[in-house]
Amino acid sequence: MSERKLITGPTFEEMLHPHLIDPEIRAKANEARTKDPLASINLFNISWRDFNNKIQYVVLPPELTGVDTPIAVLTSIHFPTRSHKVGATYSVLIEKELFGEVSPWEHTMVWPSTGNYGIGGAYVAGRMGCKSIVILPQGMSRERFEMIESFGAQIIKTPGSESNVKEIYDKTHELSAADPKARIMNQFEVMGNYRFHYYVTGNTIIDLAKELAEQGIGSGKVSAYTSAMGSAGTIAAADRLKQEWHDHKIVGLEPIQCPTLAINGYGSHDIQGIGDKHVTWIHNVNNMDAVMCIDDIDCKLGLQLFADEGGLKALSDKLGVPQQTVDYLKTRVGISSICNIYGAIKAAKHYGFGKDDLVVTIATDGLDRYGSVMQDMRRDYGVVDQAEAVARVRSLFHGLKTDWIFDGTPDNRARWHNLKYYTWVEQQGKSVEELDAQKSSAWWEAEQHRVQDINARLLEYRATQKL
Repeated sequence: MSERKLITGPTFEEMLHPHLIDPEIRAKANEARTKDPLASINLFNISWRDFNNKIQYVVLPPELTGVDTPIAVLTSIHFPTRSHKVGATYSVLIEKELFGEVSPWEHTMVWPSTGNYGIGGAYVAGRMGCKSIVILPQGMSRERFEMIESFGAQIIKTPGSESNVKEIYDKTHELSAADPKARIMNQFEVMGNYRFHYYVTGNTIIDLAKELAEQGIGSGKVSAYTSAMGSAGTIAAADRLKQEWHDHKIVGLEPIQCPTLAINGYGSHDIQGIGDKHVTWIHNVNNMDAVMCIDDIDCKLGLQLFADEGGLKALSDKLGVPQQTVDYLKTRVGISSICNIYGAIKAAKHYGFGKDDLVVTIATDGLDRYGSVMQDMRRDYGVVDQAEAVARVRSLFHGLKTDWIFDGTPDNRARWHNLKYYTWVEQQGKSVEELDAQKSSAWWEAEQHRVQDINARLLEYRATQKL
């Protein structure tokens, strides 16, 4: 019997610069994007760039943000699954397969998630020939469950909503004990998640800063990067940015309703995908410059501007936002995207940035995830007309205050780090020595350097398949 072959996709370098992919493979992947979206070759569509090698982003105008500082938003609905989380799940799974930690023919991949990571895991695992179980709180949006099921994964629903991660962990422990073939792909712990964003997202942003400077936007550097933390994978991009520019500001965002790093707080909220009531293992908190808190209802009120015709009309006709920008944004932002944009505005105000600065943030998914949430908003707050839209922009965007900001002082960074103890040592089996090791930049640099090892292993595997 011939040896079974792994189904593989791009290297980290190919995800960063997809023009390096074999042209024939890339053309087939681009065709499959619409004609056969469940084909395995779509793994080669995992990139922040489109088929023409253009980074997918929009620069928000001051008519929307109320600040002179340009804010660039990377958008991700062109990824398979219409969210960048598919990149993190691919990076996690390909690494574990290449190094023999999991086998697609023996093991069941278990993806603990509050949304997009589970969707990405279901998609990637299915395309790579693996069975999957996604563990998801029952309070997440209907669209999330529908997408996971469409990719062929089993769903286990746990009690609660976005911030009920402890219940997800409890279920993973139960599955591990009951099934020795279950392999837990814990996004909050596995460093493949960190590595995708450190290398692919971080270096994409560096390329974007240079591209924007050529257009007369910014000076070629990124002054700050803002990202809400769910798994804290996305914020890992800023570790790369701070290596490029030592005065770069890394700003993490949390819901006011669940301000865990901010004030050791807890609670339920509805910014789906973030604010999971603990500090994740993969979060380099000692590198953060600030934590800022955002109100969840403000995020949903802001998103409704792009969901209702009155909001879209007012943005262009009443507020002067370019029509091209409105058309681009209306499908490319979700609840956490609005949170990230608010955070970027707060950062620009807090640090006193000007026209020559540049703040970058991420739209992690699009409006298609939140149709049911927007229906509830219309029921509770009414349909947005033009007058209401103008009022919301002026209060929610232009009127953002520099409150609920906690700077990364030595004491705060120590506290953020120490909070990991209660999840990872007391509950998840890490040692104090492992936790203490994360205080050193060398620990994080060693994880970053593994990108090259994984690239080399994948290229070596490809070569053996051609023999």
